[in-house]
Amino acid sequence: MRRKVAPDSSAMAAGGEGGGTTEAEQAQLSTAIRNGEDLGPFVRRAFASGRPEALLSSLRHFARSKEVEIEDVCKAHYQDFMGAVDDLRSLLSDVDSLKSALTDSNAALQSAVGPLLAALDASLEASSVADNLTAAIRAARLCSRLFALLARANEHLVADRLYLALRAIAAAERDLLPAVPHPTIRRMLVSLIPAVHAHVERKISKEFSDWMVQIRVASRHLGQIAIDRASAACQRQAEEQGLRSGSTIAIPTFRDHPYSLRLEEEEDDWSGDDSDDLAAAAADGEASILNLSPLYRAHHIHTTLGLEERFRRYYFENRKLQLTSDFQVSSLTPFLESHQIFFAQIAGFFIVEDRILRTGGGLIAQADVDALWEIAIIKMVSVLQYQFSRMQTANHFLLIKDYVSFLCVTLHRYCYSVDPLLDVLSKHGDKYHDLLLSDCRRQVSETLVADKFEQMLMKTESEYSMNVLSFEIQTSDITPAFPYVASFSSSVPDLCGICRSFIKGSISFMSHGGRLDIYSIVKKYLERLLGEVVDGSILRLIESGGLGVSQSMQVAANMVVLERACKFLFRHAAQLSGIPLRIAEKVRREFPLKKSRTATEELLLGLLRKKIDDFMMLTDSISWMADSPPLSGNEYSNEVIIYLETLVSTALQILPIQVLRQILQGVLTHISNRIMGLFLSDNVKRFNLNAVVGIDVDLKRFESFADDQSHLFTDSDDFVANELKLALLEARQLVNLLMCSNPEDFLNPVIRERSYNKLSDKKVIAVTEKFRESSDRLFGTFGTRGARQNPKQKSLDALIRRLKDAS
Repeated sequence: MRRKVAPDSSAMAAGGEGGGTTEAEQAQLSTAIRNGEDLGPFVRRAFASGRPEALLSSLRHFARSKEVEIEDVCKAHYQDFMGAVDDLRSLLSDVDSLKSALTDSNAALQSAVGPLLAALDASLEASSVADNLTAAIRAARLCSRLFALLARANEHLVADRLYLALRAIAAAERDLLPAVPHPTIRRMLVSLIPAVHAHVERKISKEFSDWMVQIRVASRHLGQIAIDRASAACQRQAEEQGLRSGSTIAIPTFRDHPYSLRLEEEEDDWSGDDSDDLAAAAADGEASILNLSPLYRAHHIHTTLGLEERFRRYYFENRKLQLTSDFQVSSLTPFLESHQIFFAQIAGFFIVEDRILRTGGGLIAQADVDALWEIAIIKMVSVLQYQFSRMQTANHFLLIKDYVSFLCVTLHRYCYSVDPLLDVLSKHGDKYHDLLLSDCRRQVSETLVADKFEQMLMKTESEYSMNVLSFEIQTSDITPAFPYVASFSSSVPDLCGICRSFIKGSISFMSHGGRLDIYSIVKKYLERLLGEVVDGSILRLIESGGLGVSQSMQVAANMVVLERACKFLFRHAAQLSGIPLRIAEKVRREFPLKKSRTATEELLLGLLRKKIDDFMMLTDSISWMADSPPLSGNEYSNEVIIYLETLVSTALQILPIQVLRQILQGVLTHISNRIMGLFLSDNVKRFNLNAVVGIDVDLKRFESFADDQSHLFTDSDDFVANELKLALLEARQLVNLLMCSNPEDFLNPVIRERSYNKLSDKKVIAVTEKFRESSDRLFGTFGTRGARQNPKQKSLDALIRRLKDAS
């Protein structure tokens, strides 16, 4: 910034004197000039006032005053310059003297330091050589380390220690390659390192491919071992439960069932760790191919090479392809023969995957395992549905179901969701039971056809235990003497065995997944077996018409035993289902074989009636207008009594008392009906009292037989006195009516209700119209026309007339 100079008073005074300007204006002009300001305002003001000469004069005066100052300054500077020149001249002389002194000193110094400079040059040369040697040694050491690493890497490669070889190569690349002094070695390393990496990758990839082939075989074996262990564990569990409940069926259950109770301190020889399955498989001779080290090694090598993500994708895709190839089911081999290999392969596959998931260090993710399992479960469901739809044998159905159930138990331990497989088994329960019922229907038919319906002979206690005690059909807890003749035929224990096998098969099928509510389902199918299959087969046997009296009697005896057997079968089903017997026995159920039991009794009764009808054909010899009554009865009654006595003696050895009583009631009722039929027959136009007396004798013999048999039934809960005689009541009331002296008493309500309640008006009219006293001939003589009518006949005619009027 330019310094402002105060105006010169003398100059301003001179300007004022010469120009007519004021001192103040001159001072301002001087100040503006010194400060370098614009003089335009002064010029304009001078011209404006009309006095430019004064301004010009002031400027000239200011210029002259500065010239004086310049001269003064120049004079002062000249004096200083001249003094400096004088000083310089004196200095030059001093310099000359100093130069000569320096020259002398330099000469002395050169002569003194010459040897030292030669020594310094030698020292510098030696130092350069030392530096070169140091660099060479350092480079040699570096090369030595490098070649040592390369040699070690080569040894590792030869010894198949690929990871150590990669570590050596990585150390050479990281630590030594940037410091390699020679470009040839550097180029060699740059080309060698990728080649080693490629070699290692090829070799480990080949090992991984070999492992993929081996693990497929090992997975099948591992799956079989794991499923067999699950089966054995379930069997042991069933045996332990059987000690308490009597059930010995192996029921697959899941460890995390919501209704299961498990104490922490409870010991279990089936811990659910995959190491157990792997250890069992290794102990079985598969330790070499179950080794997962090649896989982990390949993963580690690829991670070292920086290819971890690519290897993970490669592993997943290859395992997915391998799983897809495992799904192939040969159409040339029956599924029954190949199903174990099929499911064991899949089980082993996912056991291995579970182990790799937990120990593979991120080789496979949970989402990838879930995706593989989703593919597998869909395929297994599809295969099962297709194979079940084609299956026509219940045993094959059950074998596959059991294996699938144990597969579910095995994989459930590894936290795989097996609900879709269990749903498939549940959906095909009806078809399995239909096949099982079909097999049982065939077995029941064969059993009934093979049975001769003779009482079964058991010679030893083991036979008795197997055929009687095992089905709880004994009538006494006392072991009988042997040989023992049972009241049933051989088909009874065979049918019980078929039904028991059906229960076992049904529970085995319905117990998949640890289900607890199977009793109601098993009971439903058991009722179908008994009601449709067994009852229907016996009905067909009865309707076939190939049974005689003794065979029908044996079938009727069998039905009584089968009734006890049915109760045992329902208890057995409840016991195997884990239901307390007190709960199962609360439900009252009808006898499932009641149709065949009724048909059997009707068949037996029908055969006996037919036999009685054969004897009743002897009634053709009865003289209905006899002159004297047969004192010993008619011939047919003798034959019938003999047959009935023989029948009873035989039936007592076979038929239960209640069945025998029903049969005798039916037979006697039929005899009564046949006697009524004799009186009502169109072949009998007339009969007299003598014929009625003969029928009365016959009835008394039948009634005597009935009385003789009544003692057999006194122990029955529903025994009624004179029960068998009541079966002859209708015929007895008719004979009593015909033999009474006043038949017209029939019209008395009290007497009729007491003595003739079985007789109908229509039958009484039809019979009494045929009845004639002995003296009343069909063609009376002229001598008897005027005789007085018999009072009994008169009462009988009145009865007929009044009954007709009433009707």
